[in-house]
Amino acid sequence: MLRFLWRATRGYRLRPWRSPYLRWRMETYWGVPAEKIGGRDFWRFAWEHRADLMRYLDWVDRMR
Repeated sequence: MLRFLWRATRGYRLRPWRSPYLRWRMETYWGVPAEKIGGRDFWRFAWEHRADLMRYLDWVDRMR
């Protein structure tokens, strides 16, 4: 799980909401345009969907 997060935030580790990959994932899941996602939106999304995110990260681990 940590390996995936480390790779997904490469170059954006201190500001993960600026990661094009994570913004794209949020856009396809949440429906909010990626260019409108800011720090507050990112953390709100992460908190509200934490169970889904953990399930996704567990799935990523199993696929490795």
